Amino acid sequence: MVLGGADQTDDADAGKGITAVTLDGTDARIDTALAAVYDSAPGSRRTAGRAGGLGKSAPSVARWLGDIRRYFPTSVVQVLQRDAIDRLQLRQLLLEPEMLQAVEADLHLVTLLVELNALLPDATRASARSVVAQVVQQIEQRLAARTKQAVAGALARSQRTRRPRHGDIDWGRTIHANLQHYLPEHRTVVPERLVGYGRRQRSLSRDVIVAIDQSGSMADSVVYAAVFGAVLASMPALSTHVIAFDTAVADLTPVLHDPVDVLFGVQLGGGTDIANAVGYCQQLVTRPADTVVVLVTDLFEGGNESLLHDRIAALHQSGVTVVVLLALSDEGAPAYDHFQAASLAELGVPSMACTPDAFPDLLAAALEGRDVGRWANEHGLHTVVTPR
Repeated sequence: MVLGGADQTDDADAGKGITAVTLDGTDARIDTALAAVYDSAPGSRRTAGRAGGLGKSAPSVARWLGDIRRYFPTSVVQVLQRDAIDRLQLRQLLLEPEMLQAVEADLHLVTLLVELNALLPDATRASARSVVAQVVQQIEQRLAARTKQAVAGALARSQRTRRPRHGDIDWGRTIHANLQHYLPEHRTVVPERLVGYGRRQRSLSRDVIVAIDQSGSMADSVVYAAVFGAVLASMPALSTHVIAFDTAVADLTPVLHDPVDVLFGVQLGGGTDIANAVGYCQQLVTRPADTVVVLVTDLFEGGNESLLHDRIAALHQSGVTVVVLLALSDEGAPAYDHFQAASLAELGVPSMACTPDAFPDLLAAALEGRDVGRWANEHGLHTVVTPR
């Protein structure tokens, strides 16, 4: 939307733009805030005499941020920030504490700060962590309870026994399983087959290994995977490992108590050696039948593709449940290596894009030992799986 024109000059048409309407007051300030980004962007259409831009000083950017927060809702502010950073090359200004204290925190900003992690000066690092922590807390509040509930339910169902003690009988499922034995004359069901829950075991019920591809294209997925890893690590019934990888592997398990530490242990960008990461996961597996490996990657392998295929096949054949998440984000179907995904589907290892809201139920299906590919298809996820 074009509001006005140039700053006041001797030109009779100054301040009118293509609308031929002179702006003043709030409208003029809104137009100036928008012009700072969109009239100075390379390739943008400019009205004669107009030249926007935020300049290179952090104070001027902070003032601009204050203006857009005054005039626009949060969702629009986040879009304007994103466009300003991308169009005007303001990444360097994110290294300034004044800039970080003024921005509206969102997922895009978090991924950018994680990418710039190695460049953050000491004076800025505390502000950067505060911004990241704010967004991570919002994600946890949205997803943690649902994740714990879904996982706990899956573990309980997976421990059902057909020979339960009286106190462990699941009467609802027992009645449903024996409806064919209903006796009308007695108005009762004869429970020939009991269904119940097993006694709570002291040992860990399942092992979960989350391997996160930290290439730049997986930025949003890295943030969500880090949060989920921290939530899973807080559940006593699970043994959770989280690793991040590019051409090397970083085991982030020791810092899972704090997802912010997990994110600052990630270095976005660089090469990708998925086979090497899967090999590391193999070393962590001690109970194949009780292990779920979640591989978060777009499958663009920079290393040995044959070795990647062989190692995932070995995990699958040993009894490990392997799930490949092509994306763990709100963006829908991602770009991914279609050949690799189809090759893994032939093995019986499904690849799919998954939103953060769907992930708790998907993980629950994997923990129960259900056909994850079929579950994903039934729930409308973008899935690569060979029909059976």
